[in-house]
Amino acid sequence: MNAVTPRIFVAATQQNDGKTTTALGLFAALSRRLGRIGFIKPVGQRFVEVEGKRIDEDTVLIDQTFAVKVPLEAMSPIAIEPDFTRRYIEHANHDFLVRRIRNSFDRAAWEKDFVIVEGTGHAGVGSVFDLSNARVASLLGCKVLIVTQGGIGKPIDEIALNKALFDQEGVEILGVILNKVTPEKLDYVGDFARRGLRRLGIDLLGVVPAEPLLTSPTLGQICRTVKGAFLNGMTETRRRVRKVMIGAMSAAHAIEYFEPGTLVVTPGDREDIILAALSTASLNPPDVKAIAGLILSGDLFPHQNLIEMIKSSHLPAIASPFDSYAVASSIHSMTVKTLPGDDEKICRIQALIEQHVEVDRLLDKLAPPL
Repeated sequence: MNAVTPRIFVAATQQNDGKTTTALGLFAALSRRLGRIGFIKPVGQRFVEVEGKRIDEDTVLIDQTFAVKVPLEAMSPIAIEPDFTRRYIEHANHDFLVRRIRNSFDRAAWEKDFVIVEGTGHAGVGSVFDLSNARVASLLGCKVLIVTQGGIGKPIDEIALNKALFDQEGVEILGVILNKVTPEKLDYVGDFARRGLRRLGIDLLGVVPAEPLLTSPTLGQICRTVKGAFLNGMTETRRRVRKVMIGAMSAAHAIEYFEPGTLVVTPGDREDIILAALSTASLNPPDVKAIAGLILSGDLFPHQNLIEMIKSSHLPAIASPFDSYAVASSIHSMTVKTLPGDDEKICRIQALIEQHVEVDRLLDKLAPPL
């Protein structure tokens, strides 16, 4: 296996800590410094179908963002299907999987100046089929960068647990990035976390502030989450939602809460709220988004004439079978992923990593000793 091309394994203390966000930002930062960057996610848990092949969705995001020029199946060698673990326990094929990962890494690293290897979940994920993140990092000869959510006590406790598994596999931890830190506490958290991590012999390499844009879902993502269908505004699936409001009060009071970025959720038979939303949208030109959109909940619909008004307006509207509370709860618990082509978010991610992560220091720590 290629042992020459520099590489780093991006791990996390748990899912949704910001591993893919970090990998995406690092890819851009390293491209500017080093040139040709490769990428591989050896084991993926969430995949999409691409030309008949199951490819990890984060791999698709990286490839479509940066045009990596490596076959997708080489960047995503193992996609965990629903019965993958059961089949492995019945008929272990460990040697085959190891060869597949190493061969894929060789292809991903071909003619590249650096390779980013993205893990999945915490250090122990994959242990059930003998390919934990710690084991995969060891197989590929990687040093590790750990991403964890902002804070002091809990993140350091979780890092200590992950460190034990990486130590067991002989894998060195280069440092830690604290992600999603409250902006007002950036310096405070960074100072104490740095001191706490130092007690574990680990460096703090970045403190990234929470960014509301990155956790704001689009109408398209919300529509899928609430099992809905667009009544109007199918072209606005990428419109971003910053706040959800349940229209359970009088229309006169509801209007006070209408503002750009607000998604109004109301039972489909609350014609007063629907009319108020339509009126608010119609008072502004189409390019001024007075509210983000409207969800008609509970499989209820207004009079047909009002449905026609919705369809002739420039207000996106979604019908959902969920009741208003279930709609709001589903949106609140969503995991908001960055999607290919989401240029606003991708540009913001790149800026955050460049500004708040010590990329040059990271590269210095990877350099072989003189």
